[in-house]
Amino acid sequence: MRVAALSSVALLSVSLAGQSTEPPPRAEILDMGDAAYRGKLDEAAERGLAFLAAAQHEGGYWTAHVGHKRGDRYLVSTSADTQEELGQGHVGVTSLAALAFLAAGNLPGRGPHGAVVSRALEYVLGQAEEKGFISDSRSRMYSHAFATLFLAQMHGMAREERLQLALERAVNWIVDCQNQQGAWRYNAFSREADLSVTVCQLQALRAARNIGIRVPGDTIDRAVDYVRRSRTPAGQDAGLYYYKIAGRGAYRKNQQYAINAAAVTSLFSAGVYDEELTLPALQFMQDEYPFLTEYYRHHYYYWYGNYYASQAFFHRGGAAFERYHRRICLDLLDDQRADGSWFNDVGPGDEFSTAVASLILLIPRQYLPIFQR
Repeated sequence: MRVAALSSVALLSVSLAGQSTEPPPRAEILDMGDAAYRGKLDEAAERGLAFLAAAQHEGGYWTAHVGHKRGDRYLVSTSADTQEELGQGHVGVTSLAALAFLAAGNLPGRGPHGAVVSRALEYVLGQAEEKGFISDSRSRMYSHAFATLFLAQMHGMAREERLQLALERAVNWIVDCQNQQGAWRYNAFSREADLSVTVCQLQALRAARNIGIRVPGDTIDRAVDYVRRSRTPAGQDAGLYYYKIAGRGAYRKNQQYAINAAAVTSLFSAGVYDEELTLPALQFMQDEYPFLTEYYRHHYYYWYGNYYASQAFFHRGGAAFERYHRRICLDLLDDQRADGSWFNDVGPGDEFSTAVASLILLIPRQYLPIFQR
C-alpha cells in the first residue's frame, strides 16, 4: 500500500510544517537534552569516519562493487575483490567517503583525518582523463558526477591550479554528455536519460558553478525542464516524478522514494523552490519512509534515496527537516555496528552505506557548501 500525494499545496504545507501521524521519537532520545542528542550524532559520525579511515587503501581509494541496479537487484560489473587484486578503486564511493570527511571539517593538512582527504584527492585527480572523464574499475556517469562534486567542494575550500583544471574538464564532460532530452543516463553520450543519473550531474554542475567554474546556463535550464517534464500532471499521483519519460519503461516508477528525492534535490540544486513542484514529493517521501525502512533498510534504495532525501528536507528546512532528520538519525543510531559501519546488503557495500550515513548525520554542521542554505 502506498499513500497518494495530496493535491492541495496548502494542505501539504500544513502537514509538512507540523501535523504528522508518525509515532513520536523514541523515549530515550526525548529524555536527552539537545546538546546530548547532538553529541550522540557526532559520536556516531566519528565512529563511521574511523571505520572509513581504516578501510582506505594506501592509494587513497576505497574498494566497492561497481555496478547498476536492475529491479531490486544490483548487477556487479567490477567487484571489490577484483579491485583489490588489480589495485583499483571505486571513484564514486571514494568521492562520497571523502565528502563525509569534508562534512566533518577535515581538509588536506587540517583536522584529525586531513591525511585521509589528501590521499583521496590524489587518487581522484589521478583517475581524471585529459578529456575530462573521471573513472576507475569501469565506473560510469554516476561515479563521475560524485567525483566532480567532490572536486568542486574541495576547490571551494582550498583552491589549487591542477584541481581547478581537472574540475573544469570534468564539468565540460558533463555538459558535453547532456543529451537531446536535456538529461543524462548511466553511460556517457547516451540518448537515454533518467532522473537518478540526472540529479548527480545537476548537483555537480551547480556546485561547480557556485565556486566560479563556467557552466552554461542553457545546460542547467534544459536539465530543469527535463525534471519538470518528469512530473506526474494529474490523478492520485499528481506531483510525483517518473523515473524516465522516454524509451523503455517510460512513465513508470513515480511512487519510488529515491526518484522523488532525486527530483526535489535536482530542483533545489538548480535554485527552483516552487512549492507546487516540490511539496507533493516531499509529502510522499515523508509518508513513504516507514515502508522504505521496513522493506529496504540495508538496500541500495535506502542509502541512495536518503542521500538525496536528506538534502531535499534540509533545503526545505523548518519542522519538515527536523522531523525527517530525527527519524532517520534514530534509525542510524540503532543500526550502526560495533566497528562503526552501516550495512549495505544489495549495492556497492558497507563503505558506501557508511559514507552516506555519516553525511546524513553531519548535515547540521553545514561545513559542506551543498549542506548550506
